[in-house]
Amino acid sequence: MTDQVFPASKPPTATNGVPPGANSAPPPPAPTTVNGNGMSNQKPQVYIPANRPVYRPQPYSRHHHHQSRPSCRRVCCCCCFWSILIFLLLALMAAIAATAVYVIYHPRPPSFSVPSLRISRVNLTTASDTSVSHLSSFFNFTLLSENPNQHLTFSYHPFAVTVKSVKSGETLANGTVPGFFSDNKNKTTFRGVIATSTSARELDPEEARHLKSDLTRARVGLEIEMRTKVKMQMGKVKSEGVEIKVTCRGYEGTVPRGKTPTVATSKQSKCKSDLSVKVWKWSF
Repeated sequence: MTDQVFPASKPPTATNGVPPGANSAPPPPAPTTVNGNGMSNQKPQVYIPANRPVYRPQPYSRHHHHQSRPSCRRVCCCCCFWSILIFLLLALMAAIAATAVYVIYHPRPPSFSVPSLRISRVNLTTASDTSVSHLSSFFNFTLLSENPNQHLTFSYHPFAVTVKSVKSGETLANGTVPGFFSDNKNKTTFRGVIATSTSARELDPEEARHLKSDLTRARVGLEIEMRTKVKMQMGKVKSEGVEIKVTCRGYEGTVPRGKTPTVATSKQSKCKSDLSVKVWKWSF
């Protein structure tokens, strides 16, 4: 026996002698327009696939919004960078200006000297009953001041003068020098500057012991120290009061035994002057 195979469905048969699919009409052609040149302007057909994904807007994310803005750390870094850069530029400009002023004007500090120092009296007395010591002294010296600058002037306040013993550093006498104005290339001389210590000045035991040890030497080392404030002017530029300290060292002399004064000598009469410029809490 042979197996017969029957199809699951019948194939389409012709209707009235027309094959299947012949009755289906083709799609109508796209409308065309003819321009003035005889050319047809047929619009292209856009193919829209049926399975194209549908656009769905994303929900608002606050985290993403914060990430788009610059962070505080980045802002702080930028501020620090620009602040440091501006400070460096200002410092560079100030250095250039100071260099230009120095090259053009060549400013120099004032000079002081004490060519002569006379010792008229240095008496140290101690009471036997109370053991209280008193000092009586009298010094006389000449002060010379010179301004070596051509475009810089100095205006000095009154000087506070102190005469000290070099060995112990104790004060022997005090005095003052009046204030004055030092013009360009000017020299000022003060003769007969007096520094004294009256007999009413009472010394403490430690100070009296040090001075007694110093005055018993054959030659006593002396030092003159002067302090004041000075205002400087260069053209129309003026400065505030700057502290200046003048120190004259190297003097040696003998203590007079009678009324005849003695002269203290020094290998160099030129003094050292130090300007103290204060910026807030620092001194230079």
